[in-house]
Amino acid sequence: MKYAVRYYTKTGNTQRLAEAIAAELDIHAYPISKPIDEKVDVLFLGNSYYAFTIDPEVRDFVSKLSKDKVGKIINFGTAAMMKSTYKKVRSVADTVGIPVLDKEFHCKGEFKGMNKGRPDQNDLKAAREFAASIKKEMG
Repeated sequence: MKYAVRYYTKTGNTQRLAEAIAAELDIHAYPISKPIDEKVDVLFLGNSYYAFTIDPEVRDFVSKLSKDKVGKIINFGTAAMMKSTYKKVRSVADTVGIPVLDKEFHCKGEFKGMNKGRPDQNDLKAAREFAASIKKEMG
């Protein structure tokens, strides 16, 4: 099973999760500015809500993915107040025919004094455990 980790962040919170997930998978995490150049079975995609939706850069990245290069997407991210970006990511991925698995990882992220220190060490540990469970399940 071949994995890739890409993320978009404005605060660094989602990058920290991406790096924890990638470390568990023994690969590197990269920002979405680095395209997927080789076939991967599973793309872990990190993002968050900005102004109540996913950032246009995330939307553009997903809309340019090829189902010949990406088998499935697993969504993960942080947010100060909102919950999962799953539905927003899935709606874009559906347009290019790439399934988004319903398993995802989400935790609080620090923003303007809210959720101070998050993601914290417990969140990063949980992200690594999430990646380990996906790796075990998918082989």
